[in-house]
Amino acid sequence: MSCHRVLLICCFLLLPLVPSSTWAETSAMVLQPADYRHYVEQFEADERAATGKVYDGEPQADGLTPEPAWAWMERELPWFDSSDKAVEEMYYFRWYAWKKHLVKTPHGYVITEWLPKPEVKDGSYGALPDAAPFHLDEARWLHTRAIAEDDARFWFQPENDVRKYSDAMATAVRSVMLANGDNALATSLLPEMKRVYGDWERTQQDSNGLFWSIDTRDAMEKSISGDGYRPTLNSYMESDARTIAATARLAHDETTAREYEAKADKLHQLIETVLWNPKDEFYEVVSPAKDSGIRAQKKFVDSGTTMQFSGVRELIGYLPWEYSEPAQDHDVAWRQLFAPQGFDGHYGATTAERRSPRFRFASSDQCTWNGPAWPFAMTQTLQALASYLDGAGKHVLDGADYMRLFDRYVLAQHIKLKDGRMIDWIDEDYDADTDEWIAKRMLIEKNKQVGRGNYYNHSGFADPLITGVIGLRPRADDRIVVQPLVRAWSYFAIDALPYHGHLLTIAWDATGKRYRHGKGLWLAVDGRIIARRTTLGTLETRLNATKEKR
Repeated sequence: MSCHRVLLICCFLLLPLVPSSTWAETSAMVLQPADYRHYVEQFEADERAATGKVYDGEPQADGLTPEPAWAWMERELPWFDSSDKAVEEMYYFRWYAWKKHLVKTPHGYVITEWLPKPEVKDGSYGALPDAAPFHLDEARWLHTRAIAEDDARFWFQPENDVRKYSDAMATAVRSVMLANGDNALATSLLPEMKRVYGDWERTQQDSNGLFWSIDTRDAMEKSISGDGYRPTLNSYMESDARTIAATARLAHDETTAREYEAKADKLHQLIETVLWNPKDEFYEVVSPAKDSGIRAQKKFVDSGTTMQFSGVRELIGYLPWEYSEPAQDHDVAWRQLFAPQGFDGHYGATTAERRSPRFRFASSDQCTWNGPAWPFAMTQTLQALASYLDGAGKHVLDGADYMRLFDRYVLAQHIKLKDGRMIDWIDEDYDADTDEWIAKRMLIEKNKQVGRGNYYNHSGFADPLITGVIGLRPRADDRIVVQPLVRAWSYFAIDALPYHGHLLTIAWDATGKRYRHGKGLWLAVDGRIIARRTTLGTLETRLNATKEKR
């Protein structure tokens, strides 16, 4: 019997006894892991066809061979079931790919971005900080809490270069805390969060208060906008400042809390007033005018330097909705997401607007952010859109738009084998119109690093599904808020989902026949249904609720 099954049985044994006639109304169903094993068997067969072998990961700290995918998944995963089988399959595929990047080192777990490749010889196994927040967002939903917590501590060790690329690492640590309900990780890392923030201030903050970065250090090479005050690093820094303030309050350090709140407020005002282009109605990169003589690498910009907007809308202009709180009237920017000359693509959003004269400008570099779609950018945009739709007031987009983007993301994650068969796949950048993996094609043509993008762990999937599609919005308190953005599915369930030390089941059953617990949306904690409603919509309750609320 699997550990998963034992754990759930124990949860049921701890429930108060109830009459058998009412058991069906008070106990939640449990999805059967065996029902999803066929996906992993198919993924392994597809991997052999695509690469010639099945790679389970690097040897672990004890020298043993890596655990097979299914054994790990059966122990770690929350189970997902849906009437949309393409999404269901992709959920399990992305965990299958993700597991390949989990390394058990002598110092704990590390989550990597690349599979081993020739140039990685420093013992990092390809761990990079740019996508680490995605890794933590995904790992917080696994049953072994140490996976997320070890990786978070890894990046805050002084010897590891957390600033090799821009990121919102402190915010990612708080995201882990919001899911597991334990403050200890965040408060223990507070001194390191402050150290890293101070390092960014010393090297990247200009005298006007904004942070300067080059596109390559955002992991966004060959962009149209280039270097300057970018919505990326500035949004990350505002969010990390607010995270440090909130963490300081948990540690009863009011002085630090007020200091970092002030930093965040000042940066927020600068993002709103300096990076918002009222002409284009979008957050854009601001850089020195070309004739100013200022080099991109210069730390400070002189007070007399002439600055200008990049004049191009890029997906990074949506990051303030994930990491800040844009003004209500700035939501006009979201109209560009599906605009034909904006970011619209059959397989997802382009990284730059199509109307730009420099859209997809010629480059010999396989990593370009001048228009190709990137799973990295798709993850950021899905997260930002979910946060926007979670806000109060009227919205120019809705849940159907979120699902339109999410479905295109699912559609994109495939590759055609030589025999013409399509299999699930995740790689680097791709053409939003043709679904071709651009970097892979270019590397094959150059006969260089042909396998470097295989199962590229540079994006997220489970977290956007859980927090967006299903709509569980993690919180620091004991309230549970579920706001599903999906409307077209006839059923879905996420089961054995770790949250604040409990196991959740969130299920929607339009007919009541799939899960046999009645029609509607319902929530169970440790096997007991505590809230339900008959229609898809916001469902709120508290973890300690003792009976169903309708």
